[in-house]
Amino acid sequence: MPTTVDSFPLSWHRRDVTELNATSAALLGLLHEGPMTGGELVAAATDRFGGFFSVTRSQVYRELPALTDAGLLRLGKQGPRSSQQYVITAAGKRAFKSWLNTEPGPDNVRSPLILRLLYSGSLTPKQRANLVDSARIQYTEKLDEAKKAAKAADDPYEKAAADFTVAHNRAVLKMIDAIPE
Repeated sequence: MPTTVDSFPLSWHRRDVTELNATSAALLGLLHEGPMTGGELVAAATDRFGGFFSVTRSQVYRELPALTDAGLLRLGKQGPRSSQQYVITAAGKRAFKSWLNTEPGPDNVRSPLILRLLYSGSLTPKQRANLVDSARIQYTEKLDEAKKAAKAADDPYEKAAADFTVAHNRAVLKMIDAIPE
């Protein structure tokens, strides 16, 4: 049976790579920059694309062994406190390029804030107000960071992604401001 990553059958050692999930692809993309540990990958993902694509620590540590078993990564140097570096292989580079050249499929919004707001009728008015106030502070900070990233972006594609993050944070703040007090 072929190796799977997130339930997709894969044929990594041949040129006709089938599919990667977006989390695996995100990790392979980051590893093009050089070897990284799982913790470094989590930090890099948050820094590079956390404004529009979240990758959790548990997702990273679930995907790394599967990608290694599939031959897309190999183990690199052992770091301090038993941290393990991962290095992308030639098969991993081919798989990533193949993923880039496929249709992206639907975008799915996954917002813990919106989910909480949807069910906030179960909260007291004071708890709802705290939720909204906390979200306003958080998204105002995210907007400030996103504006700085957009201003610093040189590459037009990186700039477009950064501008999207700015627009997304503005949209969330607009939604928050539309909630009656």
